[in-house]
Amino acid sequence: MTELTQPRPRDTVGDSAEHPPVIEMHPVIEMHDVTKVYRMGTNEFQALRGVSLTVRSGEYVAVIGASGSGKSTLMNLIGLLDRPSAGTYRVRGTDVSQLSKDRMADLRNREIGFVFQRFNLLARTQARKQVELPLFYAGIAGSRAGQMAMDALAKVGLTEWAHHKPDELSGGQQQRVAIARALVNQPSLLLADEPTGALDSKTGNDILALFRDLHRQGLTLMVVTHDMHVARQAQRIITLKDGLVLSDVPNQPETGEPETGEASAVAHTPENHSAEDNLTDEQANEQADADVHAPNGRGVEANDSAPVLSARHTP
Repeated sequence: MTELTQPRPRDTVGDSAEHPPVIEMHPVIEMHDVTKVYRMGTNEFQALRGVSLTVRSGEYVAVIGASGSGKSTLMNLIGLLDRPSAGTYRVRGTDVSQLSKDRMADLRNREIGFVFQRFNLLARTQARKQVELPLFYAGIAGSRAGQMAMDALAKVGLTEWAHHKPDELSGGQQQRVAIARALVNQPSLLLADEPTGALDSKTGNDILALFRDLHRQGLTLMVVTHDMHVARQAQRIITLKDGLVLSDVPNQPETGEPETGEASAVAHTPENHSAEDNLTDEQANEQADADVHAPNGRGVEANDSAPVLSARHTP
């Protein structure tokens, strides 16, 4: 597997399990007393109620919580898909509160790579072209884009599958394409939402092993999940409940499969479902259709919805 390379200076070193990345002091993201309120007519729902956290270069952080805990809203804010109602959020020192939509899109495209549960690949597009898509929005094209895409596919072990379409790939291979797409712009942060949720346990553990390898190479990761086995791969676990940080603790990462019969510590149940889930889904759809702008300022047209959805998820 090709080593992860970063064109911007990084604050981490380390390339093996025995010598993991050294976490330095420069923050990738900083949140202070962040709140998020959704309004439906005269009703208000407070999805986040004063969240403060910092993620530094080289960290591997898991955010865990039940449905309705606020983790989807937090992910949208961290991923620059939405703005806080109040509080401060900085990405590599840039306060996002006053940025225009175009500047937010540019910052998102440069600094954050997205990996989602359902892969969000274009059905009739080869893997290399899938990975090239974020580069288009970054103004990179031609042979340079092709080479960068191939390098990203090599990092996830898919060089020989570069010209295959999604229906010619297994679920694990499709998720690896999505990870390569997220890595191609060499982001400061890889943000993964339930990255193993659509995979069988063996394939899911293969993806978690890939994350560990990328982290050892210096990548900063944040995984949002309801599955404690996934969370336990991280060096640090943040637990959300009712829009608040319930705990933020260091963790000794585990490897391998969970024990037989082990259940997730936090599960999706009808009782845990709340307005936050529907609101954030609705908001994400609206943003995909109307509010996402390419970094060059080109507006998103309605007939661009399929490719733009992918670009939105991997800015």
